[in-house]
Amino acid sequence: IFELLVKGLMRLEYRGYDSAGKNTTKDNNQDIVLIKKKGKVKALDEELYKKDCMNLEAVLGTHFGIAHTRWATHGEPNAINSHPHRSDKNNEFVVIHNGIITNYKELKKYLNSKGYEFESETDTEVIPKLIKYVYDNRERDDLSFSTLVERVIQQLEGAFALVFKSRYFPGEAVATRRGSPLLIGVRSQHELSAEHIPIQSSIMTTKHTFDQISLCSVTGDGKGMEYYFASDASAIIEHTNKVIYLEDDDIAAVVSGKLSIHRLNRQAGEDPVRAIQTLQMELQEIMKGNFEAFMQKEIFEQPESVFNTMRGRICFETNKVVLGGLKDHLKEIKRCRRLIVIGCGTSFHAAVATRQILEELTELPVMVELASDFLDRNTPVFRDDVCFYISQSGETADTLMALRYCKERGALTVGVTNTVGSSICRETDCGVHINAGPEIGVASTKAYTSQFVSLIMFGLMMSEDRISLQGRRLEIINGLRTLPDMIKKVLALDKNIKSIADELYEQKSLLVMGRGFNYATCLEGALKIKEITYMHSEGILAGELKHGPLALIDKDMPVIMIIMRDACYTKCQNALQQVTARSGRPIILCCQDDPEVSKNAYKTIGLPQTVDCLQGILSVIPLQLMSFHLAVLRGFDVDCPRNLAKSVTVE
Repeated sequence: IFELLVKGLMRLEYRGYDSAGKNTTKDNNQDIVLIKKKGKVKALDEELYKKDCMNLEAVLGTHFGIAHTRWATHGEPNAINSHPHRSDKNNEFVVIHNGIITNYKELKKYLNSKGYEFESETDTEVIPKLIKYVYDNRERDDLSFSTLVERVIQQLEGAFALVFKSRYFPGEAVATRRGSPLLIGVRSQHELSAEHIPIQSSIMTTKHTFDQISLCSVTGDGKGMEYYFASDASAIIEHTNKVIYLEDDDIAAVVSGKLSIHRLNRQAGEDPVRAIQTLQMELQEIMKGNFEAFMQKEIFEQPESVFNTMRGRICFETNKVVLGGLKDHLKEIKRCRRLIVIGCGTSFHAAVATRQILEELTELPVMVELASDFLDRNTPVFRDDVCFYISQSGETADTLMALRYCKERGALTVGVTNTVGSSICRETDCGVHINAGPEIGVASTKAYTSQFVSLIMFGLMMSEDRISLQGRRLEIINGLRTLPDMIKKVLALDKNIKSIADELYEQKSLLVMGRGFNYATCLEGALKIKEITYMHSEGILAGELKHGPLALIDKDMPVIMIIMRDACYTKCQNALQQVTARSGRPIILCCQDDPEVSKNAYKTIGLPQTVDCLQGILSVIPLQLMSFHLAVLRGFDVDCPRNLAKSVTVE
C-alpha cells in the first residue's frame, strides 16, 4: 500500500507541488499514523522507511491509506501545513483536501471559541476540527460517518474535494466534492456486476485549492474489490481504467468493501446513476521515455498530437470537416449574434491566435476574454450568444465559473478540453475533445497547438455552405493536410535553436515581437519563457512598438521578431528597421527563403511556410524549444516550475 500511494503521488508531482503527506490505518487496531514532509514526494518516501511506527511487511484483510501532494495556498510549504490534516493529537479524524474554503476564518473563529486548537496556517484544518465538533455534539451514538460528512459540507463555502478517515469508523472511507475534481477508480478480481452505481437520496433535509488529492485506496475484506479515490486519472491508470466521475455534492462511502454514492438533495431530472467509464489512457503515455523532460517529449509529440486532433474529423478527399460534438448544435450556433471565447493563460492565447480566422470564416463578431477579467466586469451575455470555454484540464476554476455565469444567462456553451469527464466537459451543452493525449509538463505545449487546430476546424465547419469562402477553406484544409510534416521540419531545427539559447541564457529579459496572425505566438512564446526560465519576457504587438516599447531597445536587449510572408509582412519589416536603427540585434523567425529579412538579422530561424492562419502553429514551436533549452541551461526543473501548478482549480 505504501508503494501504491507513493507512486500515485509521483504520477501527480508534475503538477508542481511543494509538500506531501500520507496517512495509513491499520483497521485491526484502529491506529492512524500521519507522515508528512516538505519538498518532493521522494523526500516523503525516504521518511516512510525511517519510521518504526508500523510493520511494513504486515498483510491485512482491509487496508486504507491516503496520500496528498500540496500546492501552497494558505500557509507556507512545510510539514505542519501539509495534508492530511487531523482533528486532534489522537488523529480521531483525518482529511485530505483540494480547493479553497472561503469561509474558513469564520469557522476557525467559532471552533476556537469552543476550545478547538489549531496547529497549521491552512484553510483545510477547519474541516477535521469541524467534523470532530459535529461528532462530539451528536444527538445519538449510531450516527453514520456519511451523515457526519453531510453535516460538515453544509457548513463549507468554496471549492473542495475531500476524503475522510476516522478511527471511530474502522474499515470506512467517505469522499465528497464541490467544485474540485474527484474520481473513483474501481478494480475487481471478478467481472463487475453492473456498469453503473445507483445514486441514493440523503435522508437528511438540507439547505441550500489548490491542493491535489493524489490517491486513496480501500480493499474490501475477502471480496477482491479495490477503490481508488483520485483527483487525476494519471495517478491510478496503472491499477485500473474503470472510473466513476463524482458530481458536485455527491458523497461516496466505502463500508466493508462496498461502495455507495448518495446526494445531499437530488433534484428532479437528475441522472439517478453514476456510470463506470473505461479510460483510453495508457501508462506509457504518461512516461517520459528517452526524453530529458515531459515538456520536451510533448513538444516532439506535436506531429502526432495535431494529427490526432484532426483524425476522423477532416476528410481530405471531400474537404468536409465534422466535429461530432458540435454537429447537432450547428444550426443554433449559426443563428447566434456573436461568439465569446473564454480561457486563461495558454488557452486564452489559442483563442487570440484563431480570432481573426474565426471572424473571417464565420462572419460573426468574436470576443476573446480572459476568464477572470470576464467575471470581474460582469460582462453582458445574452441568449443568442455562443460561448466557448478552452481549458486543457477542463477544471480551470475561473473558466468554470465563467461557464456557470453564462449558463445562468441562457447562452449556448461549448467546451474545448483535453480531458474526458472533466467539469467543463460535463457542464457545457456540447464541445470538442482536442485528443492531444495526456500533457504532463506544467508549461502547456501540445495542448496549445491542438486547441489552435480545433478552433480552426470549427471555423471550417461553420463556413462549409458559404460559396464565397470555398477557395479560402480549401487553402486551409490543404494546409492542415501537410501540417504534421511541416511540424517535423521545424523540430529538426532544434540544434540551431539550442545554439541561440546558449547565447541568451544569462540574460535577464527577452522581448518577442510580431503582429497579425503571429501576435498570439509572441504572447505564448513569452509566457513559456516566463514559466520555466524565470526570465522576464514580454510579447509585444509590433504595431505598438513606437508607442512605448521602443524605449527598451538597445544593443544589450535580446529581441525575437516573427516576420512571415503574410498581410503584415511590410509592416513587420518597418518594425525591424526601427529595432536595427537603435542598435538592436534581432533574432528573427522568418520563412526559409527570405534573404531580405535575413540580411537585417543578428540570427535567423528559417521556418517552412504554410497558410497564414496556420503559421502560428509552426512559429510557436521554436519558442517552445527555446524556453526548454533556456531553462535547462539555467539549471531549472523544466516540468515543475516554481510557484505554478498544472491544473488551476482555485481562483
